[in-house]
Amino acid sequence: MGHAQVMSRAQVGLAAPLVRVEVHLGSGLPGFSIVGLPAPVVRESKERVRAALSQCGFDWPAGRITVNLAPADLPKEGGRFDLPIAVGILVASGQLCPTPDLEHSELYGELALDGELKPVPGVLLAALQGSRIGHRLIVPAGNAVEARLAGSKSLLAPATLADAVRGLAGLAPVDGAAASGDEGPPVLPPVTAVADLADVRGQHHAVHALAVAAAGGHSLLLCGPPGSGKSMLAQRLPGLLPALTHDEAIEVAAIDAIAQRRSGVQSWGRRPFRTPHHTASASAIVGGGSDARPGEVSLAHRGVLFLDELPEFDRRVLESLREPLETGVVSVSRAMVRADYPADFQLVAAMNPCACGYHGDRKAQCRCTAAELQRYRARLSGPLLDRIDLHVPVQRGKPEDLLLSTKGPHPPPSTVVVAAAVAKARARQWARQGCLNARLEVSALMSGDALAPGALSMLAQCAEQEMMSARASHRVLRVARSIADLEGAVRVEDRHVGEALSFRRLA
Repeated sequence: MGHAQVMSRAQVGLAAPLVRVEVHLGSGLPGFSIVGLPAPVVRESKERVRAALSQCGFDWPAGRITVNLAPADLPKEGGRFDLPIAVGILVASGQLCPTPDLEHSELYGELALDGELKPVPGVLLAALQGSRIGHRLIVPAGNAVEARLAGSKSLLAPATLADAVRGLAGLAPVDGAAASGDEGPPVLPPVTAVADLADVRGQHHAVHALAVAAAGGHSLLLCGPPGSGKSMLAQRLPGLLPALTHDEAIEVAAIDAIAQRRSGVQSWGRRPFRTPHHTASASAIVGGGSDARPGEVSLAHRGVLFLDELPEFDRRVLESLREPLETGVVSVSRAMVRADYPADFQLVAAMNPCACGYHGDRKAQCRCTAAELQRYRARLSGPLLDRIDLHVPVQRGKPEDLLLSTKGPHPPPSTVVVAAAVAKARARQWARQGCLNARLEVSALMSGDALAPGALSMLAQCAEQEMMSARASHRVLRVARSIADLEGAVRVEDRHVGEALSFRRLA
């Protein structure tokens, strides 16, 4: 009879709670059971562990083996528990002597039948939690980059079960079992080129609106006929945003790892740009499934969510965006799981002015009747439009503008130039109020001498004429504040409010 305990972590949303893998060897008829709310893939670890132990030269102990994954009421999923179960069996059967290091180590890894350690998703979150309390991490070699990005100082990254056992026994590591914490900075994927704003010609009003949206973190709706450049504008917004901080990059990579079931470092440090198709379901956009995985709004966290052909999305999908647009957080609840995911994204939406796409176009004739136009516009509810800060019409460019040289006397602004102005505007906001203008509270927005005397009266007059809601009026003020920050102005003047009001008209 023998007993052993090995530490690992589960994954529930963006949390990585500690799991103690307890192994008990008892007398009686041979048997193997796993308790502690394991998923089917965890229960199947018996066959993987048995084959891996045999291939690596270890004995499968006789008698009854009971594995308890504590706490018992926490769901356990994935193949990450293969390695701690195998090590627990070896310690309980006396084939591996427990060491003080093992008591402060966390183990992760899926076992192949030949003993190879395969990488598992979600290690970044677990490594982040483990490294904060000083635990040593033993992860597959394929997860070493994630663990090092999480700041792990003591790390073992074996390639096989045999390598892991040698490292735990205090023997010299072999092959992939080197302590990765001493190998220098992790090798990350190369950064892809950013689409240049200078490629957009003849859309000065829309380009300026894009800069304002980037400066204040505002949502943006582009409305124009096909071929007017709406998608080109949206694709260039991520290049105007400042680089992610290390903590933000970890947050983005962790969400990506949970949703995509991969390492999460494939796009390390790059702001997300998500473009779901208009046939996507509410679960795909907001999150869901039996395991309450994050959706597109969370995958776009710290980046851009681009919804092309906005009126073509299902009405329920569009209405589900209202909460994350307002709070920056989304709650996903299922029968067994509830998870809160961050969803602080910038929404960029694009739509045609009508069903045929040519209402108001200078070159093509619209075929829609007044009733058809009304039905098309009615697909977007007033509460949703209220939550979108900038409504910008986009017209097809003139031929002379489209053929304009980037080296002419008046070249279009480049991404580098606009991004520098955006960075300065954002720095002013963080220094002044500790957040971007899109998240600025109303009390702070209207406090002190932040507004010129005539700015509020202009807004009040326009709000009454246009029957604007209080939410829409406050969003106009936030946009005006961003316009002032781009100019370097200390307070919001009448002209800033007037320009912000011009960004609330689709036609």
